[in-house]
Amino acid sequence: MKKIIIPILFLLCFLSQSIKAQEFNFTVTVNTKQVAGTDQRIYEALQEAVMNFMNSRVWTNIRFEEQERIEGTMVIVVKSRDGNSITGELNIGLRRPIYKSNYNSTLLNYVDNDFNFVYVESQPLDFDDNSYMSNLTSMLAFYAYYCLGVYFDTFGLYGGDQMYKAAEQVVTQAQSSADAGWKAFDSYRNRYWLLENFTNPAYRPIRQFLYEYHRLGLDVMGNGKVDEGRATITKSLDYIKSVYSSKPNLYYFQILNDTKRDEWKNVYSIGPQQERTKAVNTLRELDPTHAEEYEELLNAKPKM
Repeated sequence: MKKIIIPILFLLCFLSQSIKAQEFNFTVTVNTKQVAGTDQRIYEALQEAVMNFMNSRVWTNIRFEEQERIEGTMVIVVKSRDGNSITGELNIGLRRPIYKSNYNSTLLNYVDNDFNFVYVESQPLDFDDNSYMSNLTSMLAFYAYYCLGVYFDTFGLYGGDQMYKAAEQVVTQAQSSADAGWKAFDSYRNRYWLLENFTNPAYRPIRQFLYEYHRLGLDVMGNGKVDEGRATITKSLDYIKSVYSSKPNLYYFQILNDTKRDEWKNVYSIGPQQERTKAVNTLRELDPTHAEEYEELLNAKPKM
C-alpha cells in the first residue's frame, strides 16, 4: 500500500528539496509483431535502454521513496525499420494511487503516432535540457516531464507548473529538428498541442479539474467519504465543461475521455439520481460518441 505523502513534499519542498531519488517505475515493452523475423537483439537492447533512461534518471528535486515511485507503462510499437531508423508509435499510460485504497486511477492513456527515431545499439541515450541531442531522448524526456506535470497537478492545485516549463523547454529545443510531432503546424494532434492545452491560460480550468477530481474527489472517496467525494467529482466536471463550451474541439478532451470513460461510469454506477443525472448530462456533452453508455447509468439502482 502506497503512502501518499507527495502532496506535502511537493507543496512545501519543490524549490528547496536537495535530496534526490528516481521518480518513475515504468514498465517498457517493445512490440515487434509488425516486423516479425528481424533481429530481436536490437529491440531487446532498446527496451532496456528506454527503461533505464526513464527509471534511473532523476527528473526533479523531490525525494521519492521506493514505494512512492510513479507507475506507468510505455509500449513502443515498431512498424518498420531501415538500418538504425525506426518508425513506430508510443502507447503511454500513467497511474496514480488513490488514498487508503488499492485502486489506481489512470491519469493518461495516450498514443503518439509520430514516435520515430534513430537508435544505435549500445550507444548511450544522452539528453540535455538545453540542446536537442536526439529525437528519441527528447521524446522520452518530454513525456517524463509531462507525466510529472499531470501527476503533480492531481496532488496540488497547479502543482505541475515547473514540470510543464521543463517540457516546454524540450519542445523549444526540438523546433530546430525536422522530426515530426514537435511543431504547431505539423498537426493539431501532437506533442506540441498536448502540452499547449496545459500551458495556455485559457484552458487553466482543466488543471483545476485534475486537482479537485483526484485529490478532493477520489482520495476522499478512498478515505471512506464516498458521497462527499463523489459530490466533489460532480462539481469538478463543471471546470472541463466550461472549457468545452468555448473550445469543444480541444485536443485534450479526446485524450481525457479515452482515459477516464470507464472510471466515470464506475463512479456514477451508484449515487443519488439527481447527481447522476447532472453528471450524465455533462458527460454526454463532453463525450457525445459514447452518450448511450452514460445514459445506461441513469437506469442504475440509486444508493439508499
